[in-house]
Amino acid sequence: MINQQLINPKSIVVIGGSNDTTKPGGKVLKNLLDQGFIGNLYVTNPKETEIQGIKCYQNPNDLPECDLAILAIAAKFCPDTVELLAKDKKTRAFIILSAGFHEESEAGAVLEQQIVDTINSVNGCLIGPNCIGVMNPFHTSVFTTPIPKLDPKGVDFISGSGATAVFIMESAMPNGLSFASVYSVGNSAQMGVEEVLQYMDEHFDPENSSKVKLLYIESINKPDLLLKHAASLIKKGCRIAAIKSGSSSAGSRAASSHTGALASSDSAVDALFRKAGIVRCYGREELATVAAIFMHKPLTGKNIAIITHAGGPAVMLTDALSNNGLEVPHIESPELLAKLLPGSSVANPIDFLATGTAANLGDIIDYCDNEFEQVDAMAVIFGSPGLTEVYDVYKLLDEKMKTCRKPIFPILPSVVNVKNEISFFLSLGRINFPDEVVFGNALAKVYNTPPPAETVKQPEIDKTAIRRLIDEASDGYLDPEKVQQLLDAAGIPRAGEAVVTSALDAINSAKKMGFPVVMKVVGPVHKSDVGGVVLNVKDDNSVFQEFNRMIQIKDTTAILIQPMLSGTQIFAGAKAEPKFGHMILCGLGGIFIEVLKDVQASLSPVSHIEAGEMIRSLKSYKIIQGIRGQEGVNEEAFADAIVRLSALCEEAPEIAEMDINPLLGNMKGVVAVDARIRLEKE
Repeated sequence: MINQQLINPKSIVVIGGSNDTTKPGGKVLKNLLDQGFIGNLYVTNPKETEIQGIKCYQNPNDLPECDLAILAIAAKFCPDTVELLAKDKKTRAFIILSAGFHEESEAGAVLEQQIVDTINSVNGCLIGPNCIGVMNPFHTSVFTTPIPKLDPKGVDFISGSGATAVFIMESAMPNGLSFASVYSVGNSAQMGVEEVLQYMDEHFDPENSSKVKLLYIESINKPDLLLKHAASLIKKGCRIAAIKSGSSSAGSRAASSHTGALASSDSAVDALFRKAGIVRCYGREELATVAAIFMHKPLTGKNIAIITHAGGPAVMLTDALSNNGLEVPHIESPELLAKLLPGSSVANPIDFLATGTAANLGDIIDYCDNEFEQVDAMAVIFGSPGLTEVYDVYKLLDEKMKTCRKPIFPILPSVVNVKNEISFFLSLGRINFPDEVVFGNALAKVYNTPPPAETVKQPEIDKTAIRRLIDEASDGYLDPEKVQQLLDAAGIPRAGEAVVTSALDAINSAKKMGFPVVMKVVGPVHKSDVGGVVLNVKDDNSVFQEFNRMIQIKDTTAILIQPMLSGTQIFAGAKAEPKFGHMILCGLGGIFIEVLKDVQASLSPVSHIEAGEMIRSLKSYKIIQGIRGQEGVNEEAFADAIVRLSALCEEAPEIAEMDINPLLGNMKGVVAVDARIRLEKE
């Protein structure tokens, strides 16, 4: 785990330092010197006696004891060097910049494991290998630029990619974003993004720690750890945004159920982030913009006043906000209008014209903050045609941001004409949003990200029966009778049914249930595709004829008979995702799941609150509510079925895929009409 020798080392040695600052070993040393590292600084190189003004040790054996070692030497030399430092020099923190480990070859993986074993043996910590390093207010142990302004109240940034870390900093710094720390974890041989976030959570200080965390993740190896500590930090008052790259469908696996086909590994990432309260971003500019929004007062409502002296950007911002669920409410105020120049408008956007003054802007902001209760925040768009300096506007904006109750977001698009004024504004510790549409989309994404899910209270289910059924079963799809028993054990209501293998049994079962009935083949995966589903069978003769036809369908082993029920076809399902556990899905059922692919997913365990949010987030939610005289679905019963499905999966992790399709829902409740469960025990 991360230790104080990494965070605030009293001494640092650069192994493989150089006078050539175009080499990693030279540049990391230069960065440490230029940024004023105040501890003892050592350097080794077998060919030098002095490097960049520092005494050079040609033999690492001659080094004094040292807290942190930065290695910039060939991979093959790293294991022995790490062992020397760890065992003889009491070094407990290591940053390995070198490449050539598991990312390159099996031989490299062996070297990497040797290093990890050595460092673990002394309870040390390792960042890397194959990374750019670490920087915080105490030291800048990186071989790259830029070096951002390092402020304890800035952003903590953890990245799985060194180059991407550089590019994201370059996107953010020109707009005024500051950083508290940057961790480039590289190969994550010992510690990855999850472990660094864990340290930040376990050592969080509400007075002194940064409250904004940015993550760039290429592989989530420990989703439970990420979920636990991200949610914990957010509940402590932090805000977290992340990019998870590798989201294309190219990496998805084939699946034999509806749930399996619709639930990808990227869906699991979405579900994890939503459960944790992490704002998911998809690019560098979006991540930097979300981070900048985080550095302002939080948005407590969805009504935004747009204050502008330029019509076009205000219209584009209105579109971006409105299209993403935020509101730009109408405003009327003759009193405010009387204070503005002729031709101004206060309807919202509030347009005070290109000739508007700092005093006009001040009046508008005061009205929005104190008079307009329908306004939750302000977005101020102010640039310049280049006619005059506008320092007074930006001074006023800074003062209002200090004193106003409501958040103010400065959109300053005129980065050429008022370059100097914007630089002045940023020097006051402020941040600029140069593009109104990028800002609007990001603000909506922040607002629409739910808080972390609360602890789930599991419903009462028959765990003993579930385990007995699972333990007795083999891999593959369960027999319908076993599926029924599992549904009963989980407390999921189901339609009465019978599985028959003769026409006489089919007729007797239909009579017992009462006509009309539904007949379905047992065996084929997609029954409707092969004519294996018949609805509204009304008499003995029809049962006889349909049984004899359906039993001949390829792969059919029996016929399932159920009472003909009415209601809206809905769906619930589950899929095991490696490392993540089970994804629980819901949506419209029947053929609509294939046509519309309108599903919502959450990671198990799912609470009643989460299940309700899943249902209400469906694009087809109005159908579930009931529309144009059509009876709706009992949402509480639907949510309860989702929660019980989740509880079943928690008790039976061997469930690889499960479909309840359709669940038939009306205002009285929901009933499972058809279900399939596939087990994978290995």
